Amino acid sequence: MHQPLLFSSLIWTVSDLTRYLRSLLESDPALQDVWVQGEISNLSQPRSGHVYFTLKDHGAALRCVMWRSEALRLRMTLQDGLAVEAHGTISIYEPGGQYQLYVDWIRARGEGELYLEFLRRKERLEAEGLFDAARKRPVPRLPRRIGVVTSPSGAALRDILSTLQRRLPLVEVVLAPSAVQGEEAVSQLVAALEALNRYQKPDVILLARGGGSMEDLWVFNDERVVRAVAASEAPVISGVGHQTDFTLVDFAADLRAPTPTAAAELATPITLNDLLATVAELQKRLRMAGERAIRERENALRLLESRLRLVSPFHRLQIEQQRLDELTRRLSVAVEEVLKKKKLQVEGLEEHLEALNPLAILSRGYAILLETESGRLITRLHQVRPGMRFRVQLSDGSFEAWAGEKGKEEVPG
Repeated sequence: MHQPLLFSSLIWTVSDLTRYLRSLLESDPALQDVWVQGEISNLSQPRSGHVYFTLKDHGAALRCVMWRSEALRLRMTLQDGLAVEAHGTISIYEPGGQYQLYVDWIRARGEGELYLEFLRRKERLEAEGLFDAARKRPVPRLPRRIGVVTSPSGAALRDILSTLQRRLPLVEVVLAPSAVQGEEAVSQLVAALEALNRYQKPDVILLARGGGSMEDLWVFNDERVVRAVAASEAPVISGVGHQTDFTLVDFAADLRAPTPTAAAELATPITLNDLLATVAELQKRLRMAGERAIRERENALRLLESRLRLVSPFHRLQIEQQRLDELTRRLSVAVEEVLKKKKLQVEGLEEHLEALNPLAILSRGYAILLETESGRLITRLHQVRPGMRFRVQLSDGSFEAWAGEKGKEEVPG
């Protein structure tokens, strides 16, 4: 009978051992970046948003957890029985003592091979120059006609038409219907692109569909569709899938949009509101330019009127009239000066004449003798004859007188 040793090896607690095993798993790089394929079973999606399920095959089962933040990025709907490939890290859930896969991405089984084929095609077409940036053409800023290649019954078309109606209702939309999934989709997509370019001549073409798995979008990785996009006369905007989806059409297109709605937005960089704002701004600038032009013409007209007045006969007549008025004023002043001088001269002469006026002399006691018959002035004694009548003129009148006997007195010399 086996007896236990007195001094045995280290005894682990369950927690310590579980923690140690967890550290071993998490320190193995191969287990921290692992793809596991299997069939989903026991799927549980509680209100927390986390996803719990089991991956199983014919020989084993593996518990899996996908946190809410990762589950929101899923492009596929999970269900029991679905064959998938899950990527994540291996660790141990300590409270349950179970190892499990912490999943960060899930794809349908076979997408790995599709992705490798996608890379091979991309490399080959890229080597041909189909994806060169130099061959890509700019999208017109204000298209008049937009071609749309998509399924007539899909949500992508409704989103595109709604967006175009909201942003630029003036644009003409031409639909070239085509299947976007399945065996007939490739030939229909190529025919739709060729028909638009040949008959409708749109300014830009939208190639769009909604999201899906890589298998759903695989027709947009077909070389025939890629070459048709590269050969399009009108620039092509691809809006295939969701933001995280990439197809070879995206690389061949002149512009890639993350969604069909975004493709419609990129096709109408100028909206109706932009046009209305531009028209309003142009009207404002036109009005200001018109007002400025009118002011300039008015100023020029006033300048011409001023120049015309300067050279017009009427202006010269006004100048001459002013000159005449000035000369008249100066003449009037000169005449007044002359009259003043003449008046002073006359006054001087009057004073002089007044001084010489015989009447003035008579007023001082002198008299004038005038011969009555002849009226001659008697200034000498010898002119007087006895008995001669003469008139004696005094300062205030005259009277008749006659001469008596002549006597002579010497006048003092």
